[in-house]
Amino acid sequence: MKAAEYELRGDILVIHLKADLDHHTAVAVRESADSLLARSHAKHILFDFTGVEFMDSSGIGVIMGRYRQVIFQGGRVGVMGVGSNVDRIFKVSGLYKIVEQYESAEEAFTRPAKECFAGSNDIK
Repeated sequence: MKAAEYELRGDILVIHLKADLDHHTAVAVRESADSLLARSHAKHILFDFTGVEFMDSSGIGVIMGRYRQVIFQGGRVGVMGVGSNVDRIFKVSGLYKIVEQYESAEEAFTRPAKECFAGSNDIK
């Protein structure tokens, strides 16, 4: 089973996670995302956590590393489909301070300009 499937939608790389984001899958997701970011015009990343039940510190590292890559290009990182277990990890780790949460991909692509993907790089 693949750890994730990848989709380019305009300048957004959507990463549809297909397994828990842990030490077993983190390297594959990181390498594939980095390769796609280098080869494409993607400026933003949207992680789809639909169906993911667990994320460990390796997963936090994947998100933080991709955030560091895109923030210097004026990009942003968002997540959607976050279940209660993973949501708790996002809250405890402080990831929601740098990552915007969406209910759906459509919301991420259509939210008003002042918000995450179309907004400024100011972190609140």
